[in-house]
Amino acid sequence: MWSRERPSRPCFSTPPFDPRFPNQNQTRNCYQNFLDYHRCVKNMDRRGRNPEACEYYQRVFRALCPKSWVQRWTDQLEEGTFAGKI
Repeated sequence: MWSRERPSRPCFSTPPFDPRFPNQNQTRNCYQNFLDYHRCVKNMDRRGRNPEACEYYQRVFRALCPKSWVQRWTDQLEEGTFAGKI
């Protein structure tokens, strides 16, 4: 009846070192990976390819960025008021 096995979770580690952002403050790294993810998805959709290759950027920005920032940026994207160039 009851299984004692835990459901498997994907194993995500800490994002690797990015030499573009050597400092301790990772705010810019967070923002850049958010932009890279959405640019990647946009390019893959335009080419008719699967945006699965963009998953790396999503994992990184979700690990680095506070959820409130991601939610605000996503809302701004949907409203067309996002300041970043995608």
